[in-house]
Amino acid sequence: MFQKNFKCFKCGKKFPLSKTVYECSNCGYSLDIEYDYSKIKKFLRKEKLKGEINHLKYYPFYPVKDFKKIVSMQEGGTPLIQSKEKENYFFKYEGVNPTGAFKDRGSSIELTKAIELNHKKVIVASTGNMGASIAAYAARAGIKAEVIIPSFTPKNKIKQMKFYGAKISKVKGSYSKAMQLAKEKSLKEKAFLTGDYPFRVEGQKSVAFEILEQLKFNAPENIVCPIGNGSLIYATFKACSELMKTGFIKRIPRIHGVQAQGCSPVVKAWEKGLKEVVPEKNAKTIATAILCDDPIDGLEALHAINESNSSAVSVSDEEIIKAKKNLALQGIYAELSGAAAFAGAKKLKLKGKTAIIVSGHGLKD
Repeated sequence: MFQKNFKCFKCGKKFPLSKTVYECSNCGYSLDIEYDYSKIKKFLRKEKLKGEINHLKYYPFYPVKDFKKIVSMQEGGTPLIQSKEKENYFFKYEGVNPTGAFKDRGSSIELTKAIELNHKKVIVASTGNMGASIAAYAARAGIKAEVIIPSFTPKNKIKQMKFYGAKISKVKGSYSKAMQLAKEKSLKEKAFLTGDYPFRVEGQKSVAFEILEQLKFNAPENIVCPIGNGSLIYATFKACSELMKTGFIKRIPRIHGVQAQGCSPVVKAWEKGLKEVVPEKNAKTIATAILCDDPIDGLEALHAINESNSSAVSVSDEEIIKAKKNLALQGIYAELSGAAAFAGAKKLKLKGKTAIIVSGHGLKD
């Protein structure tokens, strides 16, 4: 409705949204989507954000032609649960989304765009959660899906993808190799490439929209995100920026990023003050959902951390397991990658109201 164009996050080149494009033809980096926020603000003065909290209610901030045709399974509306231990900690529990992870928010918008652009098949590279989500939403939309997975993908996540009817293709090695094959196959077959690309980022913004509305638009001091490819933390930052531009909040929270020590390219770049993210060699962690050795949105993740005057931290596998157990004792069953954000928050010893994104259900592991 209010979207304007694609814009390369790195070099600034612009592309029309009517084209099927995934990365910049000039420098090869990932794309962002620009909006006319003055029009959104004017529209929301009349319409406002009414009704129950869920993913679909924030449609003015999505790049879709007709919000009534969004592919949806009532994703979002997930609980913000106050911690038993620390009253200032709140857990955004994404495990209750349709496929058990926050990925459903992005899949909703990606499958909507695939249909708008007249594609009959989608392809995605995934370590598990995104593949399951894309497979489910493709089934819902009535189009074919192929998921390309690295060899370390958990068996139960593969099983979930298969039940949704997706074709599964395995590659030996890293997530980066799976991602490269997905790109090649999408071009060869003229299929719609899904994954951590601009449309997914736009859909994942609703995590932060909901957090802020659940806190009655009184922005918390901190939001803590796990980082895999970097799309979630950038989506969180972008959502907060958009709500400030349209007058819903007065300041952007500090947005902290957490990675596993065995795969922490964004954290290392932040610690060294680098302007580029160097791919991780021999990456390894039990938190496979964030095992992304060469994050697509690494620069965006750094931008989110730096622009919100925040920090990045890595946590050991042992700290992640401990955080998962601690969450379970509070009644929240989280997958390891979702528990990583809690482990990071504890390590940073954050003060003030803090929202922690628990990205997926424990049954995913």
